[in-house]
Amino acid sequence: VSDIIRTIRDPEKPNTLEELEVVTENGVEVQEIGEEEYLVIIRFTPTVPHCSLATLIGLCLRIKLQRCLPFRHKLEIYISEGTHSTEEDINKQINDKERVAAAMENPNLREIVEQCVTEPD
Repeated sequence: VSDIIRTIRDPEKPNTLEELEVVTENGVEVQEIGEEEYLVIIRFTPTVPHCSLATLIGLCLRIKLQRCLPFRHKLEIYISEGTHSTEEDINKQINDKERVAAAMENPNLREIVEQCVTEPD
């Protein structure tokens, strides 16, 4: 799972989320919850406590994992506790299927997400 998300690029900077230490191996947890089904929990740390792109980063993590995980899974994505001023609201948003689907219907937002999750050549 770490290998999948480490290459996601930051929406504003030319760096990956791993280079910025937004995602780390310690923030990835995988638990077996059924036969060949897993719970994947990701905790990420925005670069600043008022990061306006935290929701977008959470969306990128979700989309990339939904596309790339080779097994059945339930995905939970959270901001590391105490690292963002509105972490509760953002956690609700990035774990709400309807909100995620609505966000991905926005062509501008979808284009940004695609740029962030697409592997460099």
